[in-house]
Amino acid sequence: MNNHLIPLQHICTHYNAEISFIHSLHEFGLVEIISGEATMFIPEEQVKEIERMIHLHYDLNINIEGIDAIAHLLEKMENLNNEMISLKNRLSRYE
Repeated sequence: MNNHLIPLQHICTHYNAEISFIHSLHEFGLVEIISGEATMFIPEEQVKEIERMIHLHYDLNINIEGIDAIAHLLEKMENLNNEMISLKNRLSRYE
């Protein structure tokens, strides 16, 4: 697991997003915000997901509740895909 942290302000500046939007994502449990002494940070491994959420919100005008629903559906799809791969691997042993 990568422990690199990126300042929240850098992410907001780079993606032209409001800090309040990232805080809303955090309140919904969609992203992790780590508080430092003088600033807040985002774990590096979450940047790709935050970028997707920023795109959904700012480019497609999807509200936070919609982003939450989309994130849960994508997670379920990923879990089902992993389960399908596992089952295919188990099945190939018997062929």
